[in-house]
Amino acid sequence: MVRESYVWGLVDAREHPEELGVYSGYPKKRTISSDEESLDRETNNYLSLADIRSSLLGRLSISEGVMKQSFAIGIGGAAGQGVATPGDIFAKIFSRRGLNLNAYNAYQSIIRGGHTFLTIRTGPEKITNMGDRIDLFIPLNQDSMDRHLRLLTAGAACIYNADTIKPGAASDGVQLCPLPVSELADITRNKVAQNTLAIGAGLHMMGIGFAALEEVLREQFKKKGDAVVAENVDVARVGYDYAAAHFTAFANPLPKTENKYAILSGNVAMAMGGAAAGVKFYCAYPMSPSTGVLHWMAAHARKAGIMVRQVEDEIGVINMAIGAAQAGVRAMCATSGGGFALMSEGLGMSAMMETPVVVINCQRAGPSTGVPTKTEQGDLWQMLGAAFGDYPRIIAAPLDIGDCFKLIPELFNLADRFQCPGLVLCDLLLSEGRLSVHPKDLDFSPPIDRGELITTANGNGAHSAASTNGGYKRYKITDSGISPRAVPGVPGHIHTVATDEHQEDGVLISDEFTNPVKRRAMMEKRMRKVAGIEAAVAPPMLSGQRDADVTLIGWGSTKGVIEEACELLNEQGISANQLQIRWLVPLHGEAILEILRGSPHTIIVENNYSGQFARYLRSETSFVPNGHIRKYDGEPFMPHHIVDAVKEQLAGNTKLSVPMHEIMV
Repeated sequence: MVRESYVWGLVDAREHPEELGVYSGYPKKRTISSDEESLDRETNNYLSLADIRSSLLGRLSISEGVMKQSFAIGIGGAAGQGVATPGDIFAKIFSRRGLNLNAYNAYQSIIRGGHTFLTIRTGPEKITNMGDRIDLFIPLNQDSMDRHLRLLTAGAACIYNADTIKPGAASDGVQLCPLPVSELADITRNKVAQNTLAIGAGLHMMGIGFAALEEVLREQFKKKGDAVVAENVDVARVGYDYAAAHFTAFANPLPKTENKYAILSGNVAMAMGGAAAGVKFYCAYPMSPSTGVLHWMAAHARKAGIMVRQVEDEIGVINMAIGAAQAGVRAMCATSGGGFALMSEGLGMSAMMETPVVVINCQRAGPSTGVPTKTEQGDLWQMLGAAFGDYPRIIAAPLDIGDCFKLIPELFNLADRFQCPGLVLCDLLLSEGRLSVHPKDLDFSPPIDRGELITTANGNGAHSAASTNGGYKRYKITDSGISPRAVPGVPGHIHTVATDEHQEDGVLISDEFTNPVKRRAMMEKRMRKVAGIEAAVAPPMLSGQRDADVTLIGWGSTKGVIEEACELLNEQGISANQLQIRWLVPLHGEAILEILRGSPHTIIVENNYSGQFARYLRSETSFVPNGHIRKYDGEPFMPHHIVDAVKEQLAGNTKLSVPMHEIMV
């Protein structure tokens, strides 16, 4: 497969042998008409997805494969300069053209100032990560220009405010597009006129008709009144027309497809997944990067029939969630690493009481307060060791933002069935990133399995207990370890629930007497669930050809970037496959060993310093990989980081690669 991800046109990769890297090179551009009708006509007729594929196959042999196209925009500025609004506008326009989208915002934890850099990557095929380069760069201040211009290479363009920003030296082939903002707009009336002008200019260069922008602008500013809408439309039109007269458009306009996508963040996806799963109680203390789950829940609480509470701290959060779950509803909460640390003892209560609850940990760079706005996969061992003592738990790491939605109902079914805590190990990259998700992948009526739950006197568990007082055993010892769970207040099912060890009927064995036989029996009962959980969860599967030169092993959010790195390696003559771990507990160690047994070279890729998953896999299976790729600077992997590291390790230069993040954010 040949990748020319930097161009919409049909260019043979052999004519452009430049190596991929940060903001890598592009073929030459061509000028296109700025007339709206001709733009849309050219977009539809010349570059429909089917036309791309059929024309391309006519130029490349089958062995060379099909080019994968994408187009990336980078918007940089200080907090408070309105970086997000242009990003939202571009995202809506791309989505309505039927294009896939991935967005990542690198920002700092201040309200004003600092540096923010938003990357939006789009294309007709699946986009799994922010990619390696920028096609269109829009710096909103001098700092952003100074940080990023030097990284642009031939074929890229930079639109900037010529009144306030000096570009400096650009690489050959980079088109500098200065906008005389004070001449084009009344900046005394519109402080962010440069943003609107740049959007208009950029969309013309991408070959998108102005009508699409006007529609989105009217939606974006309608709450501010007709005058504000008209002013922004007029300013955008000026920028659009100025680009037509002064700037060279990109080689080919962005295509259109008939697809329709939803644009979701991981936080929104997990919140929606909770609603789909039947969550009726959600509580949290705001902590980045998990706060978006609370925002969605609070905004939709009444419509979705969910009680939402903001609690004073995470100790209160976990106890309140467990209390709601004990009352019989599905309950969920979310936090980050520091908040999860406070929840640890409460999780032990969930385990001892055998009350199911789902807890989301959106990881950020630690320890302590760490870097609150940066991503990391540093909490795995905290999750593995949460609370004290041995107890059954389920830990899953969503693979992408679409999986954030899908995972929550699955985890609730398992937690309910096995009456134990279900833990989601997400991270900032997914929580606050954006991804296009096809509506068919959002099932709002998933299967619901409440397990051995008794809500009436007759019982509705699969093996309901006797319905007379004294006959009900909440912690009945069973072969599966699962006991019938009655909602408090069901006639004939009075029982004690507490954090102490207990007998089958719930009577505590630690206050007035202890009983080694009963303690052992109850401990073994709970732990028998582990085998059932493992049987209920699908083992991981290898992606790619079985006999590849190298196998890249990752977990959670690294799926997309490893996937693209494998594609790049395969194109460059190094066959690569991928093993991505979604279920961390249970791990399916034997299945993993069977997959890796035939791999000539294995490398574990993860976003932390110590190789937490590598240590976990070794502790469970004794498996030691041939190499490691780790990143812990707060930023996610880019595809070339992994590609370069694999080459470095296959050449025998090192067994540990720590890529440097070239983009200063």
